[in-house]
Amino acid sequence: MEVLKHECGVAMIRLLKPLEYYHEKYGTWMYGLNKLYLLMEKQHNRGQEGAGLACVKLEASPGEEYMFRERALGTGAITEIFASVHNHYKDLPAGKLNDPYFAKTNLPFAGELYMGHLRYSTTGKTGISFVHPFMRRNNWRAKNLALCGNFNLTNVQDIFEEITTIGQHPRAYADTFIMLEQIGHRLDREIERLYKQCETDGLTGMDITDAIEAHVDLSNVLKRCAPQWDGGYVICGLTGSGESFSVRDPWGIRPAFYYADDEIAVLASERPVIQTAFNVHAEDVKELKPGEAVLISKAGEFRTAQIMEPKKNEACSFERIYFSRGSDKDIYQERKRLGENLVPAILKSIDNDLNHSVFSFIPNTAEVAYFGMQQGLNNYLNKLKKEWIADRSHLLQEEELEQILSMRVRCEKVAIKDIKLRTFIAEGNSRNDLAAHVYDITYGSIVPFEDNLVVIDDSIVRGTTLRQSIIGILDRLHPKKIVIVSSSPQVRYPDYYGIDMSRMNEFIAFKAAVALLEERGQSQILHDAYAKAKEQYALKGVPTENAVKAIYAPFTDEEISAKMVELLTPAGTKAKVEIVYQTIEGLHEACPNNPGDWYFSGNYPTPGGTRMVNKAFINYMEEEYLVKK
Repeated sequence: MEVLKHECGVAMIRLLKPLEYYHEKYGTWMYGLNKLYLLMEKQHNRGQEGAGLACVKLEASPGEEYMFRERALGTGAITEIFASVHNHYKDLPAGKLNDPYFAKTNLPFAGELYMGHLRYSTTGKTGISFVHPFMRRNNWRAKNLALCGNFNLTNVQDIFEEITTIGQHPRAYADTFIMLEQIGHRLDREIERLYKQCETDGLTGMDITDAIEAHVDLSNVLKRCAPQWDGGYVICGLTGSGESFSVRDPWGIRPAFYYADDEIAVLASERPVIQTAFNVHAEDVKELKPGEAVLISKAGEFRTAQIMEPKKNEACSFERIYFSRGSDKDIYQERKRLGENLVPAILKSIDNDLNHSVFSFIPNTAEVAYFGMQQGLNNYLNKLKKEWIADRSHLLQEEELEQILSMRVRCEKVAIKDIKLRTFIAEGNSRNDLAAHVYDITYGSIVPFEDNLVVIDDSIVRGTTLRQSIIGILDRLHPKKIVIVSSSPQVRYPDYYGIDMSRMNEFIAFKAAVALLEERGQSQILHDAYAKAKEQYALKGVPTENAVKAIYAPFTDEEISAKMVELLTPAGTKAKVEIVYQTIEGLHEACPNNPGDWYFSGNYPTPGGTRMVNKAFINYMEEEYLVKK
């Protein structure tokens, strides 16, 4: 599997009782901090470029810090930020360390509100300044804001122009900085609205501050900001006075789940991490609805509010195929179904010859789909056995019956992920040689020159790993035929909602389609699509047409797959190679509640997605294709 940098992960915790309550019940006032660590580690799959956490301490006295943050870069960032937090406590005597009252008034990160973030960069912007949470400081406690999110906006330019025309000056041209300023500006207006109301009511001094902090309504803030965001997102925030929120995009593209009881309210990007961290049932964990927000007041009052009208459900199907943890009970079954749905196409590719076929998977993310494929193959074989026995029951000898009953689907662990390519080796030939050995094989697992070898993967995007490693290493076993099976459909289009695949020429399916157009003398289709893309991109209103669809229109899925095989099969490969893909219909049947399929179909759920795919194709034509011509 090619590693895709993708959606970030978020985690939020709001303690609804005083710290001493958790110390008495669970043995430590660090209950919330420890649970945040668990939530983040359990979502490590969602971000390995950086991590950060923020904490707000309620009821701090003037002159005392009440808002804290730690951030770090790299795959060990989670460990680093929590080690940094615990460094504040390492020299404390046991009496003070175990005293929740002392912690509440004296120790950093001893708070009631926690927010964590795991980062994958989808914009190419790196460095500690781009690691969430972002913070906006102010002398008014209620105007302080910490923000993080799992998102990618497609209309950054529009929002940037709007907020700069009213005098704001974001620190960088990046969606998170711009969103921070936009929400911060509306939070300022909300506080000022309440201030004027308090003055009208005759309040003075700290009574005004207390009244403001008791009545801040973050739904007002979100309702002014969120409708302008085009993209997929789950945005989380904390204010210095103790309010917190999380809001999901109206198409439901990015996922979020929450759980609340009388002790705690918690939100995370994935359901099973909440189940594991708090030992609760799946039914107790709710999914945040499209356009909905979780809002928790300073007093700990928990509620949900509809911030935007929900749009057509476009929940991301790639979450189910690959990105989310397979330990979720629904995702596990869906991934099995994806594998099972491929059985008819697999049988066709091996001419129904189960006796001379070995089935395996490309570790590690395709393992669940492999179980589903195996289940489907066994169901097929059992049906065959029943038919044979029924047709010949009066003629069967005991030996022949035993032979029929002993038939099995031959499953082996053929591919083994062995090493990681070390990035300090820069010289091209050395890197290519190492890449060819990222996977190893189990020698003797098939009968040379007689067996077909069928291996399932969860997706084929760029095809780099197939070309550089997998096909070549599998061919060393001397199979008669290698069948690569993808549990997802052909990935043909970029994503603009949080996954690192934004350039047209990254996709092996796109390269195959372009190669077919050139081979068949149909290059004019590329030029026509280029003209259409420029026309759509130049529209002042909303673009309505994805011009890139025309590139694929002349060909069947099978024709594109066959061309991909030509492009990906290394020179000298002796086995015949075939690629079998999931159909889009098979995807929707397996994952009925996550119909978002724009990577495969080109049907983007938001105007910004359509606009950006046209721009990506324009860039391809102008920077790569036309330059070569």
